[in-house]
Amino acid sequence: MRKLTFLSVTVLTLVLLSACASVGKGMEKEQETTVEQEPKEIEGSQDKEQQQTDDNIYPLTGQAMDEVSHHRVIGVMVNNHTKARPQSGLSQADIVYEVLAEGQITRFLALFHSRIPDTIGPVRSARPYYFEIASAFNSVYFYHGAATAINRQIAANGIHYLDGSMYDNNGWLFQRSSERSAPHNSYLITAGLDQALTNKEYPRDHEIAPLPFSKENQVINGTDAKDVTITYSGHPEEVVTFTYDEASGQYLRSSDGKPSFDAANEERLAVDNVMIVEAEHQIIDSKGRRDIDLTSGGKGYLIQKGKVKEITWKNIDGRILPFDNEEPLSFVPGQTWVNITPKNAAITIND
Repeated sequence: MRKLTFLSVTVLTLVLLSACASVGKGMEKEQETTVEQEPKEIEGSQDKEQQQTDDNIYPLTGQAMDEVSHHRVIGVMVNNHTKARPQSGLSQADIVYEVLAEGQITRFLALFHSRIPDTIGPVRSARPYYFEIASAFNSVYFYHGAATAINRQIAANGIHYLDGSMYDNNGWLFQRSSERSAPHNSYLITAGLDQALTNKEYPRDHEIAPLPFSKENQVINGTDAKDVTITYSGHPEEVVTFTYDEASGQYLRSSDGKPSFDAANEERLAVDNVMIVEAEHQIIDSKGRRDIDLTSGGKGYLIQKGKVKEITWKNIDGRILPFDNEEPLSFVPGQTWVNITPKNAAITIND
């Protein structure tokens, strides 16, 4: 793991040389270009005066950064099939959005900014609602494959993106693991980010409007929440649990009753904020793919420091943000996990 500093040409050259023996094909340079947009000021985040004084704060965690930087957010589609667990890199993500992909299986959009792990994955295919979320953070969106219609939607969205199917197992940007079978074995190798952005003519820097963070770890006024369980499905089992750890002040994530770990560093997945968002889901094809309404707002929960508060959520310039009626709420500084659920999902909160 390292801070987000794109590697020098010297280091990248070493990576390329080491991969040449096993790589039989080069990367085809993609020609699409997109229009750069000015960063938007997000309603409910921080007022203009505060934003001007927060240049030394990571915008997606609210934590102090070592030096001022406006490097890109990296958004990665991460597989959550049982055969893909444990995943690599998730312990370093600033924000993870967990949403149903097809059937009853969830998939992650992991946003990385304050820290970039060496390896992220396994990486899976794109869905419209994931790249729409990623677009609101001016991120570079990484995925591995998609239907032709979805690829067209990604291009039309204007987001900067890289499709792993164009770099499949090339040894310097995407690498297949021999320990797992496809499609659960394709990993993003972040040593290749600098070269990939150069090939696509994407800028390395981009200003990012900060999320709303409380000062001095001020916590929401809510009721006790020691355990939070989200049941996406009972058959097959798709159950997410967050358990409060008083020692760290974080919530420990489990999947289907088993603790969630990062395969790369063996760290338990622990987050400072959990936000549950109820949204309208609609099945749109025979494979169980969905259209999810992430614009209309609705009910939800914000959970932090052992407390839970019922909230409403709103989509503000593409970002899903918590409100108490019309009053914007804040996250505590740290990592955040957002679970987007159907309205009929079972949510159990124990005090």
